[in-house]
Amino acid sequence: MTQAPLPVTLLTGFLGAGKTTLLNAVLSDASAGRAAVIVNEFGEAGLDQDLIAETSDDVVLMSSGCLCCSVRGELSETILRLLDKREAGDIGFDRIVTETTGLADPGPIIQVLIADRDLAAVTRLDGVVVVADAVHGMDTLDRQFEAVSQAVSADLIVLSKTDVAEPDAITTLETRLRALNPTARMLQAVRGAQVHHEMWNLSGVRHGIKPAEALSWLQPAAAPAPPSPLENLSGLGKTPTGKVTFSPHDKRIQSVSVTIDQPITGKLFDSWLNELVALRGPNLLRMKGLVFLDGIDPPFVFHGVQHVFDKPLPVKNWDGAHRQSKIVIIARDLSETRLRRCMKPLGQAGQISISSLS
Repeated sequence: MTQAPLPVTLLTGFLGAGKTTLLNAVLSDASAGRAAVIVNEFGEAGLDQDLIAETSDDVVLMSSGCLCCSVRGELSETILRLLDKREAGDIGFDRIVTETTGLADPGPIIQVLIADRDLAAVTRLDGVVVVADAVHGMDTLDRQFEAVSQAVSADLIVLSKTDVAEPDAITTLETRLRALNPTARMLQAVRGAQVHHEMWNLSGVRHGIKPAEALSWLQPAAAPAPPSPLENLSGLGKTPTGKVTFSPHDKRIQSVSVTIDQPITGKLFDSWLNELVALRGPNLLRMKGLVFLDGIDPPFVFHGVQHVFDKPLPVKNWDGAHRQSKIVIIARDLSETRLRRCMKPLGQAGQISISSLS
């Protein structure tokens, strides 16, 4: 393969959260490269008819040069058919965005994108974008564990309908989502404006990633500054409190960050990871890390969901000042005590510290 793998972005979110609005924004603007958007049904996508230039049985071409196609059969088959048409010169696009249904757990879809050998040879998972409804998001998280799974899988969480939601509701939802997925970026959006420009290059597992980007990918996202008391001097407006009452769904999720001071031998790391996946694989909702291996100069970034992991990639041009390995784990139905016990074998590599991110 001489061409770089084609980036694939997974777009998911709660029912009615605003994925359609964001899709139309992607399809109306090709300034970041032309996109092929894959949806379950054209009718569900709600495409802006004013932007459609041409349509056929399975592909809708937009005036921007982007295109939209419907899933027929398995997702992997649809993607490979699109790539065949691209290779033949029938259509052109620079990236793929695939939308899930509102109640879909994104985990199995991520596993397909990573584990399918034919797909993995020509594509790469560029990131998971989750749209969350600022008005109804709290209720959805309470009722649907799939919504919790979506939030945990996200690289970017887009809060929609922030123009009509109460400030207190927005703050409360942000606080809850940060507890579920501390390292995800979070943006507020009104009708999807300008958000699609922030949807690309979200994953840390990509060729050419800069050291600072790799480190940032593993750090908890910065929370917004609290509102100033001067903003409500009249006392007539509501002051956000940020207080959150967690549902039983949230209590099933634990997030930890593991730091290892010394490089790890490849044998120790492989043995530890294989044992962890064998024993706890179904409960590993998200795992990502930057790992220094003994005798190898650049560190490696890796990412996995349950028992399926991306191929680790080296972070080139490392300046050598920072040599600590860092691993972030988000797990379901695993107490922090059990997670700490799982980390103990890595202590053979030197000083290890574990901190909760939840």
